[in-house]
Amino acid sequence: MDRLQAMGIFVAVAETESFSAAARRLGISPPAVTRAVAGLEAHLGTKLLNRTTRFVRVTEAGQRYLEACRRIIAEADEADEIATGIHAEPRGHLAVTAPVMFGRLHVMPGIVEYLRRYPDMEVSALFVDRVVNLLEEGQDVGIRIGELPDSNMKARRVGNIRRVLCAAPGYLSRQGIPKTPSALQHHSLVVASAVSPTVEWSFADRQKSISVRTRPRLQVSSNDGAIAAAVAGLGITRLLSYQIAPQLAAGELEIILADYETRGLPVHIVHREGRYTSAKVRAFVDLMVDQLQTNLPENTSSI
Repeated sequence: MDRLQAMGIFVAVAETESFSAAARRLGISPPAVTRAVAGLEAHLGTKLLNRTTRFVRVTEAGQRYLEACRRIIAEADEADEIATGIHAEPRGHLAVTAPVMFGRLHVMPGIVEYLRRYPDMEVSALFVDRVVNLLEEGQDVGIRIGELPDSNMKARRVGNIRRVLCAAPGYLSRQGIPKTPSALQHHSLVVASAVSPTVEWSFADRQKSISVRTRPRLQVSSNDGAIAAAVAGLGITRLLSYQIAPQLAAGELEIILADYETRGLPVHIVHREGRYTSAKVRAFVDLMVDQLQTNLPENTSSI
């Protein structure tokens, strides 16, 4: 077995944390997986995996080797695509990550369309509300909301979203519409910890930043829960504009204090980029750029 193939098997074991699961993913026998990893460890003279009857985990040396293997395999794939031509049909596996609700509302439709267009592709989607390190976690493409730190990732900006305050029309009719952020102290507030981990909300007033310390009546761990509570008329909540687009369209929620909103948040598609972008990544990014620029609510991007 050649070294590159053995590296691919090791990556599969590390990602699935299982020899048998790696064998199923690769379509080979479990003994072949075991032999490949043992051969790599013997060649390197170091232990790459800790094995017990309950789990398989990479060692510290194994983690460093895993990152190097992913990079080498990606570069080998790029070399193959360069040789076969830039217009080669996408094939293989693509790993995509995005925030949970954004992924459900805006990325999943793109993934479905991508799989319809390219029957030789498979996609795994990781939707989590945290920043995912694409290299360390084996992801090809990520969708990020907010300013990007400096990195060696290739990024394409696809739009802009707002952080907004909203409430049900019935609640506002009963309790009145607050005219300034300070008036929120006299209202029933719902805080989604995924968006507002603290109880201090920031606003912009004539280019000046102001903060209001809130005392929420309800704190909930999910954005969906905050939306449900607001729609039910419990009070005012703060979310991202795309998260409540269906409720706004249906008249179930109304935006308030729009004049005090803080600066919008950019939305980017990021991916690991060598000298050449693989056909599978290029096709997915192009598709998602078109879809997000068209479908993102409050999208003021001209890119």
